[in-house]
Amino acid sequence: MAPNMMEMLAIKGKIDAFAKRHPMFPKFLSDVKDTALKEGTVIEFTVTTPDGTVKRSNIKVAAEDVELLQTLGKLGGK
Repeated sequence: MAPNMMEMLAIKGKIDAFAKRHPMFPKFLSDVKDTALKEGTVIEFTVTTPDGTVKRSNIKVAAEDVELLQTLGKLGGK
């Protein structure tokens, strides 16, 4: 089921608040979008919990992923 307009506005508000708390992250994503978001790019994720536990994963970007990530970027206003 697709989200309704009110849900979309709520998500947009949360994205904007996140960007205010973490201003360097949207700038980083914008740079990636402009220079590296293409099929075949590998995106790596590392999460470190407060107790020091580290989780890592990565994805190799497919053509369909580029379209999704661009759409998400538009939702975030970037």
